[in-house]
Order: sequence, then C-alpha cells, then structure tokens
Amino acid sequence: MDPQGGASDADLLRAHLDGDAQAFAVLVRRHRDRLWAVAMRTVGDREEAADAVQDALLSAHRNAAKFRGDSAVTTWLHRIVVNACLDRIRRRQAHPTVPLPDGNRTDDRPSAPEPAAPAEDHDTALVVRQALADLPTEQRAAIVLVDIQGYPVAEAAEILGVAEGTIKSRCARGRARMALALSSLRGREPASRGQNPGTRGQEPGARGDRGHAAEGNQQAAQTVSSGPGAGQPLPTSGEGRDER
Repeated sequence: MDPQGGASDADLLRAHLDGDAQAFAVLVRRHRDRLWAVAMRTVGDREEAADAVQDALLSAHRNAAKFRGDSAVTTWLHRIVVNACLDRIRRRQAHPTVPLPDGNRTDDRPSAPEPAAPAEDHDTALVVRQALADLPTEQRAAIVLVDIQGYPVAEAAEILGVAEGTIKSRCARGRARMALALSSLRGREPASRGQNPGTRGQEPGARGDRGHAAEGNQQAAQTVSSGPGAGQPLPTSGEGRDER
C-alpha cells in the first residue's frame, strides 16, 4: 500500500486484517510521533517509553481484529499506549529498583554539557518535570493528554475510558499540584529577584496572592511542553467531579 495514498486509518487497519503486509507499518508511521510523545511524557524515561510503545504496537498488531470501530483508530492506538505506560508505572511503583553502581565509570570522564538556559530556568524545568512525574498516575495521564499534547477533553476521556468530568477533575488537581511545586521554587528565590522578604516562609496562598499560582500554571505548561513531545499550553482549569 502506498504510504502517501489517501487511505484512512480505518482503511489501513482493514487492509492489515485482509493480509496487507505494509498497511500496519503505514498506520504506525502516521501516528508514531504523537504516540511516542504521550509515552515519553507519561512514563518520564526514554527506555521505558520505548518499551511501552513497542509493547503497545505489538498488542495492537496482534489484536487488530478486536477493534470494533466505535472510536477513531488513533484513539484506540493511544488507549493501548497509555495503558501500557500506566502498567509500567504501576509495576515500577510496586517493585522499585535501586540502580547498581557502574564499575566502569571513572571520575575523570567528561560530564554531559549543561543546557544553555540560565540556571534559574533550568532549575524550574527540573522542578516542573519532577512535579509531573510525582503526580498520581491518573492525573499525570490526563495532564499529558489534555495539557501537553492538546487533546480535547472528550477524546482524552475516550482514551482513558472515563467520563469527561473525571478528566477535568484530574487535570484541575494535577495543575494545582504542579503550581504548588513552582510556588515552592519561587519561595526559595532571594529577595533581590523581586520577592517581598516579609512573605517568605508562608504557606502557598497564605498571602492571598493567587496570581502567583496562576503564573505557576502557565510556567509549568511552557516547561513541560518544551522538548520531545511538545504539545499545547495549559488551558484554564476545567470544572469536574471531585474524582481521582
């Protein structure tokens, strides 16, 4: 099948089921960048993300006949990838591993160059990415799909198999957690950067300065959506049921 042809995703999947040896590869090439981006942001580790995508695509290849056509093919593929990522996260949390020392490393090896960004921006990026990794898996998956990759709430709900209100609630909770992480970083900044010394040491929100939390949300969006798998900025927090 011609990769540049006008075949739809559904056509490619049907051709795969009919024995076309190239159809599934064309389908994967069409969507692999976004699938990889979702996996990378969800798992937070390149090797784990690559393994999750590989497992998911093998599963999709073998179980294509089970696709009922009640959603878009790309939604079906994303659902399999996200589930593979969440399975890996849960296994990692249930059986944490401690990395062994590398006996081949020597102290005189050159270290990797630091990013060209200023130290403050670099620190913020690390805090935001760590905050994303620290989110509960359900909130992280919702944030990755909606806020980073820019999927509509309805499609994210379909991918994760939950109600739209649940997606909105998870996103709102995840955004709040990440904004607090940035507020914590801001609280450690010296007064010379414009912070009022009299406000340091207080709990986030104690000053009633909610503008900092909103700014933290925007800064979080810009940071997590830079680099591989860049997506859309954080939209305004949606309202939803108080669900995890």
